[in-house]
Amino acid sequence: MPDQRNIPAVLVGLVPLFAVTNFVLNEGYEVKSIAGTWLTHSVTPTTRTISIEALLIGEFRTLRPVLQEMGVISRQLASSPRILTGIPVVTQTSVHLDMQITSLVFAQDSEMRDTLKVSISLTHVPRTERGGVLGGVLDVVGALDLVAGAGSPFI
Repeated sequence: MPDQRNIPAVLVGLVPLFAVTNFVLNEGYEVKSIAGTWLTHSVTPTTRTISIEALLIGEFRTLRPVLQEMGVISRQLASSPRILTGIPVVTQTSVHLDMQITSLVFAQDSEMRDTLKVSISLTHVPRTERGGVLGGVLDVVGALDLVAGAGSPFI
């Protein structure tokens, strides 16, 4: 069994976060009527946001500029007509593609001088029509989130 201290709890793009203190996934679903009847059903998530709070301890404080660069990259990907429109967020339970960093907050206090607290907010960025060409294939990835996550070492 691998040493749990060496496995990141969450992977945001290429940035491993080892000391995650809080992780919140919020999904909103749209309810649609079935062919004008009184029957309704929920469709795929229409909104998806993730909030992460983590500690960057010791030498991991050097990840701060990398996280800031990931924020810039996620904005550039969101505005591009490519297939991928955002960065992946990988946890043990799921893999979320096409996420954009919308907020980064870094805090440090006098009691824990060798630690930075980071709060990250991400939102799902839907693919453009051009990127949607492979959308059907890539939607299978969404259905396999739990399968991929279950085999992953991330929490």
